[in-house]
Amino acid sequence: MGMFHLAGVAALAACATAAPAETSAAQPKSFLKELGNSTWIIGNGIWNMTQGRQYGVKLWYKGKDRVGPTATGHYVSYNGAASDLNWTSAAIADSGRDWINVKFTAKEGDFHWVIHDDLAGAYQYFVNHALPTLGEFRTLWRLDNVSFPNGHTNVKDGELPPLSEYAAATNVQDETWQKADGTFLTKYDWSAFIRDQTYYGVYGDEVGSWYINPGKDYYNGDHLKEELMVHRESKTGDAVQLNMIHGTHYLARSSDNFTDGKTWGPWLWYLNDGNKADADRRWRQEDKAWPYEWFKNTAYQSRGSVSGKLLLSDGRPASGAAVFLGDSNSALSTADQGKDYYYTAYADKQGRFTIDDVRTGTYGLYAWGNGGSIADVTTSFVQNDVVVSKRKKTDLKSLKWTVTDKSKRIFQIGDFDRTSRGFALSGPTPFEHGRIAKTPGNLTYTVDRSRSSDWFFGQSNLGTWSINFNLKNVPESATGARLYTSLAGFSSGTKSNILVNNEKIGNISSNAVLLVSSQDTYRGATQAGEWRNLQWDVKKELLKSGDNKVDITVTESTQWRGWLWDSVVLEWV
Repeated sequence: MGMFHLAGVAALAACATAAPAETSAAQPKSFLKELGNSTWIIGNGIWNMTQGRQYGVKLWYKGKDRVGPTATGHYVSYNGAASDLNWTSAAIADSGRDWINVKFTAKEGDFHWVIHDDLAGAYQYFVNHALPTLGEFRTLWRLDNVSFPNGHTNVKDGELPPLSEYAAATNVQDETWQKADGTFLTKYDWSAFIRDQTYYGVYGDEVGSWYINPGKDYYNGDHLKEELMVHRESKTGDAVQLNMIHGTHYLARSSDNFTDGKTWGPWLWYLNDGNKADADRRWRQEDKAWPYEWFKNTAYQSRGSVSGKLLLSDGRPASGAAVFLGDSNSALSTADQGKDYYYTAYADKQGRFTIDDVRTGTYGLYAWGNGGSIADVTTSFVQNDVVVSKRKKTDLKSLKWTVTDKSKRIFQIGDFDRTSRGFALSGPTPFEHGRIAKTPGNLTYTVDRSRSSDWFFGQSNLGTWSINFNLKNVPESATGARLYTSLAGFSSGTKSNILVNNEKIGNISSNAVLLVSSQDTYRGATQAGEWRNLQWDVKKELLKSGDNKVDITVTESTQWRGWLWDSVVLEWV
């Protein structure tokens, strides 16, 4: 079968170049061949793939089928595995002297492969026409586990767990197994912050398959958007390379409708001999070339820039602030925005920021603290109706960010940066299943004596975390106090009461404060999920000169569910 297929591909390549002598040099060697019965072959002289109605079932590269006898191959789907796109036709939509653009059409939209004669791999993009309201939309490869035994992201590299380990372990949760030694196997340990990715994929000694996404404006969510990147398929052993172009693995309510013509991509799917240094070089090459001049799409090529300077109302520059360009006049959090195009940046030490190559349109500008000299800032900045015009520089000049009076701060635990960084067990590995179970049920933190590293990244177990603090006096001018319990993530199933000097002022519970569960702690997130800032009024008479305390008492606990801590702040109002 393999010899016949390779010979057939050679013949197809020859047919693709067959032309009168005077024009043969202008004909690409890349090809599309229809075999009938909703089956096609695409590729070039380096690789080729056999595409069926749903799945790319064979990938020939370096003399072998890299999908293998049991793996599914390549496909596009939404809302999990329930809805794989069915291709009704394929055609060469455009071409040049050394490339073709192959368009596969489904009722939901068109998936394109831009194949160059000399490229191991292809550029890919999807144009929406009729996708339903969705949370997850992805393209992916499920590949041969012998050719691709290893996985790589920007934070994790190494062997994917062999299929035999799953067979000997006990399933304890969705795609999570416990081994005899008490450790866990889970695909979610291969998650990462998606906007931090350079190149990622699966590889072995002779072959590597990589996704390179230099332009990330088609992703949903903000700087802290996390996604599953690669993993071992537990039932078949396939090496899975995910391209979650609209994902929800660690979010609460990201579900969107898309306009006709919404485009994800282009990105590069890249093949090599498994060399990570080569994949890194290719990433740098693609990043430098983005946005791609060759992509002749009017909306894609229509871009401008946005700049400005964020200044806090107390006179400080918003040094290092996270800056997000998203939906204007939106009721959604920045994590949950996803219907259009989104851009992220960080301000410099003076609070200045510039975001280049922004698609033209009207945006909302958002900013929040990212630690450092503004780790005390509990407010966020929003400016709506920011207009970006083609080839124009939108200069927003100085932007005033209102903050609370630092002199009214009673205490603060941890940076107010929407992450658990700096707390015990929060890193350096950002994902580890079950780590929240290692945090204590009971803990005492004494203000001015304890450090942030004495507080833990998450809370789940039954017990009380007490914050002891001393007040020299209760200011006459104060009308009360405000307690911020800022959460970097929350998975429902664990509940707590919040008490000030033994009087309950609130609780952390999906029922009590209308917290929608996000899929973070039980999927192993240790630094961020979906951020929530819970604020509680504290009556003035509850506080007194001398010793005081805040208790956060877990009254109900569900294994691996709870919350990730961002910061706890108490201030006078």
